[in-house]
Amino acid sequence: MPIIGPGPDDPENDHWDPAWEDHDTPFRRWLYEKLTAAGLEYAAAADAAGLYAPANQYTGLDDINMGIIAALTGAGTAAVRAAHKADLADWARERQLRDHPDVAVLDADLDRIRHRS
Repeated sequence: MPIIGPGPDDPENDHWDPAWEDHDTPFRRWLYEKLTAAGLEYAAAADAAGLYAPANQYTGLDDINMGIIAALTGAGTAAVRAAHKADLADWARERQLRDHPDVAVLDADLDRIRHRS
């Protein structure tokens, strides 16, 4: 199936992390909880959370997407914006930790050990 939009090797994807597709984030949990509370089936809620959660960190959410999420969840745009900002703050803390030299060395060692087996 052809890729619609930038491909994995395009410069637009330089900061894309494939783990975002299923990475458990505060925004993904918030969105899933709100969608299921609003009556969406579990699978549909998980799919929607899988669509919007990576976009939240990678490209951000514009007013249209915030409005769609607010309508789907029954939450106001202020609640969506607050969940969005909390997620970005959590992600910034995670990046700071990952950028710490000692953690980077540990991560490289763990990757090396994983690939050895």
